[in-house]
Amino acid sequence: QVQLAESGGGLVQTGGSLTLSCAASGSIISINVMDWYRQAPGKQRELVASITRAGSTYYADSVKGRVTISRDSAKNTLYLRMDSLKAEDTAVYFCHGRSANFLDHYWGQGTQVTVSS
Repeated sequence: QVQLAESGGGLVQTGGSLTLSCAASGSIISINVMDWYRQAPGKQRELVASITRAGSTYYADSVKGRVTISRDSAKNTLYLRMDSLKAEDTAVYFCHGRSANFLDHYWGQGTQVTVSS
């Protein structure tokens, strides 16, 4: 089993920056890809960014150029640096990890990000 715990959410003004963290514990060797998802009120959960074990990254078009996903393997921690925040970035952000065969999925409890105009 893998446990994921997000932190770093909060209230920030439009144009501001925020860095989210996701601490992983347990059988993390089984995780091949880690992602950040978000879910705004009344909307479906959407993928924001991904990073593979090899370090390849993916960004949703809506955040490309404003967001950076990274990880510190020594600390078993995933990060999401968000700059130039917009009101539409307001959502609960979730950390997710999955195994290479897609059979195992792990979710954190989420952290709220609110961008005020």
